[in-house]
Amino acid sequence: MKKIIVTMMILVTGLGNYTNDKVKIIITGSVVSTGDNLPLPQVSVIEKGTRNGVATDVNGNFKIEVNEKAVLIFRFLGYATQEVVIGDKLKIDVKMVEDVGDLGEVVVTRRGRKKDKWTLGYAIAESQMVNPSLLSEDNALSGVIGGKHAYIRIDKRSSESYKDIEENTFKSPWKNPYSTFSIDVDAASYSNVRRFINQGQLPPKDAVKIEEMINYFNYDYEGPKGKDPFAVQHEVSVAPWNSKHQLVHIGLQGEKIATENLPASNLVFLLDVSGSMGSHNKLPLLKTAFKMLTRQLRKEDKVAMVVYAGAAGVVLPSTSGADIQTIQNALENLQAGGSTAGGAGIQLAYKIAKKNYIEGGNNRIILATDGDFNVGASSDKAMEDLIEEKRKEGVFLTVLGFGMGNYKDSKMEILADKGNGNHAYIDNILEAKKVLVNEFGGTLFTIAKDVKLQVEFNPATVQAYRLIGYENRKLADEDFNNDKKDAGELGSGHSVTALYEIIPVGVESSFKPLDDLKYQDKGEKRSVNNTEDLVTVKLRYKQPDGKKSTLLQEVISKKGVRLERTSNNFQWSAAVASFGMLLRDSDYLNGMGYGKIIAMAKAAKGSDFEGYRAEFIKLVEAAELLTLDK
Repeated sequence: MKKIIVTMMILVTGLGNYTNDKVKIIITGSVVSTGDNLPLPQVSVIEKGTRNGVATDVNGNFKIEVNEKAVLIFRFLGYATQEVVIGDKLKIDVKMVEDVGDLGEVVVTRRGRKKDKWTLGYAIAESQMVNPSLLSEDNALSGVIGGKHAYIRIDKRSSESYKDIEENTFKSPWKNPYSTFSIDVDAASYSNVRRFINQGQLPPKDAVKIEEMINYFNYDYEGPKGKDPFAVQHEVSVAPWNSKHQLVHIGLQGEKIATENLPASNLVFLLDVSGSMGSHNKLPLLKTAFKMLTRQLRKEDKVAMVVYAGAAGVVLPSTSGADIQTIQNALENLQAGGSTAGGAGIQLAYKIAKKNYIEGGNNRIILATDGDFNVGASSDKAMEDLIEEKRKEGVFLTVLGFGMGNYKDSKMEILADKGNGNHAYIDNILEAKKVLVNEFGGTLFTIAKDVKLQVEFNPATVQAYRLIGYENRKLADEDFNNDKKDAGELGSGHSVTALYEIIPVGVESSFKPLDDLKYQDKGEKRSVNNTEDLVTVKLRYKQPDGKKSTLLQEVISKKGVRLERTSNNFQWSAAVASFGMLLRDSDYLNGMGYGKIIAMAKAAKGSDFEGYRAEFIKLVEAAELLTLDK
């Protein structure tokens, strides 16, 4: 029997608040692991007998308002659950003890294997799971955890899937003069990467989408001043990871529309209540997140609610946004159980959305799930076809991912892309607030659709180039002028950032993609006389209800500035891109390490009102700690 060690400190900080004749007090504290005394982030701290709870931050700290004399429950997968009576204490510090007896959602990852030890972690991509040949007939594995021998049963049903990403390579402008891609405002990859690191393991490479990490953050771009719904900005400087190369920063800033001026919304919440959603970080978090969303709605907005498990059904007919209590009661009554009829749920949601369609309004389905569609018409192709058909009728789709162990990133990204919507991953209550409150307009209201970028490179100044990230968003060059080709959407207030690494003409680089031709002219004779332009950026977009695109163009000069004179926008995006490249073990890092990334991020942190950039710096520091023993 393991001994649970709980240390408590008493600190009188003030009197509680009085609400409904019950004394409310603020409890603060920290949670660490007994074995190494390191902080434990994302530990659930719950007031017993209530739904009131918080999660510890990256430093293991928490703050919660509770009733006087409450009992706090500390729960973290792989550790013994603890209950602490508050009594007259206002500060509680807890040391949690590993418990290998309750590992229903835990797998042993191949990445964590070192000598005779095995590292515990949540289920990740199947390619990273333990080699099946190492398992016994009953899917168990012996190893040493926390210094003690353990016999671990593997839950083979727990798996996450990510689409393979092949890093963009350098291209020659003589052979490939254009780079064409769809914008990506999704930020799911960043919060998912954060979840992995906060749980004590590095993410699988294909979970790291550099463009989504960059676009997780807001940038200080100027808003549009003309008739177009966004503005385009750019900077050129040295690539921080390779002083011989240049880095081109391209930023788009969408028009921010005040909530009161947004069109009326016809929303359908499509909520997964299957058995896989039963854990505390799925359906309970989903309920809290959607309650926050309902507080942003107006009386002219409408909400219906469809749930799916063994079957799909309507639990709330279309209801005015002013009737918050009715909507929240419907959310509170949800319970998890059964299999997952995702296909049936999507069809029913579109039917309800069409029935309550608002002409000229925001007609949208918000799908919330861990991504598991395994009963009914659930093939990716069948659902893609359905969603593509419905988007033509003016109903868009936003996809929110919850939980771990079952997360199907690749499937949810496809659904959001086909549905003219966006995809976010909600790993904690603060992320729910960011997506559904702070960025309410950007998440739910489209100001431009089918937004495509095409960059033409001047061979007189560019020897080679590569797009950083956007591997899953690349388009054929001829798709740029094809208005029938789908692309990404831009929401109210959203910004989009893209980075290109460039090898200038005349620079000797080990990353040069092609040798000079032997039997043909090298190309200089075919070059234009323009030696000042670096690239021309072309952009196409449609109005949310439009069918014909509008073209914008902007020329970027080869003249750059010193890295230290670039904006915080430039340096921050470069720091985030560097971290993504590091996590992906990029071929182009050129020795760039954690220390330089952290220093660059700290210098570019800026005002950081919401604290997202400070959190990123802590995340890089945590990731570095995870690599110290490798």
